[in-house]
Amino acid sequence: MRKIFATNSLTWLPEVEDVEIRSRTVIVKGPRGTLTRSFKTVAADIYGNKAAKKVTIEVWFGTSKQNAVLRTVMTHIKNMMIGVTKGFQYKMRFVYAHFPVNVNISDEKDVIEIRNFLGEKVIRRVPMLEGVTVDRSEVKDEIILESNNVENLGISASQIQQCTKVKNKDIRKFLDGIYVSEKGNVVKDD
Repeated sequence: MRKIFATNSLTWLPEVEDVEIRSRTVIVKGPRGTLTRSFKTVAADIYGNKAAKKVTIEVWFGTSKQNAVLRTVMTHIKNMMIGVTKGFQYKMRFVYAHFPVNVNISDEKDVIEIRNFLGEKVIRRVPMLEGVTVDRSEVKDEIILESNNVENLGISASQIQQCTKVKNKDIRKFLDGIYVSEKGNVVKDD
């Protein structure tokens, strides 16, 4: 049976400066920058109340699948708020048994080159998506990826992991690769 009216609301995080909503396009501004995302494909009403610092999403006569989208959109907006206030950070570790993996990072910190993976001469280049920066860690065999946009960050990390996938060998024995070891925020909570 269809639910006549479904709604969900989200209160702004304290450090968020502004949330602007224009025809299902959400713009979140904070101390770390601005994120924009379009929810044009979602059949829902999105409202912003700047006085109450709330975002509300409403669905009229929605099926259960359409009502389930409410929570998904709220989570996307919340991730945007966390991104512009605290930022996101992934730490990735190099795993190798015999051939040490060498990594070069471009001066702009937007391209990573992986060399000597499994002793191969092939140079693997992975460009980072928009807003993602990659840098070396103080820890040996570790890189740090940072971004305000958690989706671009996750896609960039998965592209690095997938380009070091072992092919034509027993993956139970050959565990070499670059894997995400830690997820967190750039600005740590006290």
